[in-house]
Amino acid sequence: MRKISATGALRFALACSVGLMIGSAAASAKTANDELVIALSSDLRALNDLSRDGPSDVVLHHLYETLVGLKADLSIGPALADSWTVSDDGTVYTFRLREGAKFHNGDPITSADVKWSWDFHLNPERKVSCKANFDGTRQIKVLSVDTPDPLTVVFTLEKPSPLFLLRLAEVQCNLWVASPKNVDEKGEWKEGSAIGSGPFMLASRSVNDNIILKRFGDYVASKAERSGYSGDRTARVDTLRFQIVPDPTVQEVALKSGDVDVIYSVDPRRAQELEKAGFQRSTAPGLTWAVFLMQTNDPVLSNLKVRQAIAHAINYDEIAEVRSAGTEKPGHSAVSPASPYHSEKFEEWPQYDPDKARALLAEAGYKGERITIQTNTRFRSMFENAVLLQGMLMQVGINAQLETLEWGAQFERFNRGKFQMQSFIWSPRTDPALVYGNITGDKKADPSNQWDNSEAYALYQQALVETDFAKREEIFLKLHRMMVAEIPTISLYYNSVNTVTAPNVEGFSTWPAENPIGWGVSKK
Repeated sequence: MRKISATGALRFALACSVGLMIGSAAASAKTANDELVIALSSDLRALNDLSRDGPSDVVLHHLYETLVGLKADLSIGPALADSWTVSDDGTVYTFRLREGAKFHNGDPITSADVKWSWDFHLNPERKVSCKANFDGTRQIKVLSVDTPDPLTVVFTLEKPSPLFLLRLAEVQCNLWVASPKNVDEKGEWKEGSAIGSGPFMLASRSVNDNIILKRFGDYVASKAERSGYSGDRTARVDTLRFQIVPDPTVQEVALKSGDVDVIYSVDPRRAQELEKAGFQRSTAPGLTWAVFLMQTNDPVLSNLKVRQAIAHAINYDEIAEVRSAGTEKPGHSAVSPASPYHSEKFEEWPQYDPDKARALLAEAGYKGERITIQTNTRFRSMFENAVLLQGMLMQVGINAQLETLEWGAQFERFNRGKFQMQSFIWSPRTDPALVYGNITGDKKADPSNQWDNSEAYALYQQALVETDFAKREEIFLKLHRMMVAEIPTISLYYNSVNTVTAPNVEGFSTWPAENPIGWGVSKK
């Protein structure tokens, strides 16, 4: 009987599971042509950004606008502000608001509303996790917000930062501009209120069922080209419904039956099969980073030669191919291929070479000590990557064992640094400095830090204040080359972003930040 490798068996099982789940017929058009339905994995936490998560961000970006927006190429473009200037010393940002912009209640938007929103979020007595981006906790400290005229807002920073505009535009953690009439006389947010300036306004919300938005008829769009969360946000449908469908399999069934028009964050293999069945697949390079973490304080993994051996034992092309059905390539750096800073220089990394891995293990004096790989089954890719890693390490003589935990337990051990290796995924970060900030630092101060190297941490700190693009690129390249030399973490790939839409959806585009966008989209 012919033997099947662990990798081959896994690939076969995955192919079978995909085939069983995808039908051959395209969706029947059940939803109305003037309504776009997007499947959402969970209900939003609140109608404001005081308590947020990914699904909440998706909805609220349609109700509120930021001063500037992240474009599809991850650069910064206009949103509620049409233009801005920066002082020569990099500490004063002057924004000019879009003329004619209104809140959903008809009130014109002025600089006073921007300042009110800022003061509301930055109130020391209010618990808003995102204010750490601007109060000095995470390098950027805004000293003042001034309003010299109704359409001009001036921000003064304590010191220059290349990340200030990015923080204002960030997908996950920004400061939307909201109407002061969202709060009561005590300054607390009114239940059910969501008065913003976005292209859609709140119509209704049924908890754990759906959120229905209606086109804002008085919306005055930016004249800039639509790109990501920047530019023209004109709504092309009358109704935008976010339907809560937690299970990805059920989302696919709903798409096939015509009950939803858009599903996002789709597994690339399933997206391919759905495309074959007549649906539309939209893809973009992603920012979600798949890695293998290594505890460099561990008695076995503290040996650099062992870490180098592990790096050479991994067939990166094989892992990327299995995970994506050939749609993704390995990514060997904390600088994503979607980043403007990325180049081929960031793909330098120890190549797959089992013989070299065995030689390094011999040089290290490795004697079969157990190395445990922690993983979970909640996130399918983490588990599959761990299975593949175990097989590859065993092939070069490493005693690799899997420990499958509940995701919460794995994350708790990550935070305490209680692991040898973990199969892990970092959520999207739009600037390489933010990615390096996740992994560098003193392990004694924070056990979750992966790379305890004072020189690397100093370079990361430098990247937070350097504003020149070329100089920042050089900093990131130095950090990458140090990672190649020390192997504190193993980079696998960046998840591509896959969205699938019904055949009659027009104008939808996917982008690296992943969140689906309902404006500019219509149905035929």
